[in-house]
Amino acid sequence: MNSAQNHSAGTVLVTGGAGFIGCAISDSLVTAFERVVVVDSLHPQIHPSAQRPAELAAGADLRVGDITDANFMDSVLSDVAPDVVIHLAAETGTGQSLEESTRHAMTNVVGTTTLLDALNRSGKLPRRIVLTSSRAVYGEGAWRHNETGELFYPGQRTSETLEQAQWDFPGATPTAMDASEVFPAPVSVYGATKLAQENILQAWAKSYGVEPAILRLQNVYGPGQSLINPYTGIMSLFCRMAKSGKSIPLYEDGDVRRDFILIDDVASAVVAAATASAAPHRILDIGSGEFQTIGTAASLIAAHYGAPEPHVTGQYRQGDVRHAWASVDAAASDLSWKARFNLVQGIDRLAHWIDEQPNVQPA
Repeated sequence: MNSAQNHSAGTVLVTGGAGFIGCAISDSLVTAFERVVVVDSLHPQIHPSAQRPAELAAGADLRVGDITDANFMDSVLSDVAPDVVIHLAAETGTGQSLEESTRHAMTNVVGTTTLLDALNRSGKLPRRIVLTSSRAVYGEGAWRHNETGELFYPGQRTSETLEQAQWDFPGATPTAMDASEVFPAPVSVYGATKLAQENILQAWAKSYGVEPAILRLQNVYGPGQSLINPYTGIMSLFCRMAKSGKSIPLYEDGDVRRDFILIDDVASAVVAAATASAAPHRILDIGSGEFQTIGTAASLIAAHYGAPEPHVTGQYRQGDVRHAWASVDAAASDLSWKARFNLVQGIDRLAHWIDEQPNVQPA
């Protein structure tokens, strides 16, 4: 955790706070703040019963409503004066965002502006807003020419190259995602909406003297992840497949690189950003500090369950990037934070949690 962390008196408002990350940080927030207010729509894609999640800390005051509803946000702020806002509310499905672009833009972009307008109308400006952004803002990120060593931005892979199973960019090597060196170039609607969130928040916050703290998260997984949402959670999907004795199918050639970070580590980073004595002065990348291939992750999960070895299908998904992992040096410097769990430990925690859940449907 952050060595500069304070016991933060006052109120924290958490949007989307009944979701995966919100529940994971709720106990720490109840300890760190005098008052924790959570707003969440309890969307049926995540909350099929529309009930308060058992994982949400008892001390958190849950207000159910849509962040895009200005009247709802005004009603929340009528009796809430947040010192810190943690903005988690978002639609997160990369593939789904291609088919439901308006839904993603409404929640991610209009939801953000509705929140900021409501804060302005109420006259209750927080000292800090923490935004959980995404590695999706980078798109394919930066690659380096093998011969010259120069960086370049290849952009989105085309349907033609994917059909030809040309997964990588010839003669080049991918680099880590680092906000101080790699500029964002999203290749999905989801990524574009998350970048819009960042830009909107920074422009607004700097105009009003509010500290923006932006965290670009890599692939978050772990206990508490939705087991019913088909658009997120590749690790939980793999676990359900292996648990039912299936061979896990691997897209492309199985060598797609990802930075899998356990929810416990993400939670500690978000809480550190919310409670540090000073907000980071730059955008921070939050990841495990290393990449793994999808094939490696699938093999570890298969071994845990004694399932057949994963198999390569050659299928692909539009909008997926080839490789993604983070440089975490800035987070270590600015928040005194680093991930504590490796992939083996994280898979063990996730699999044991899934095994404890009733009525888990096979994938």
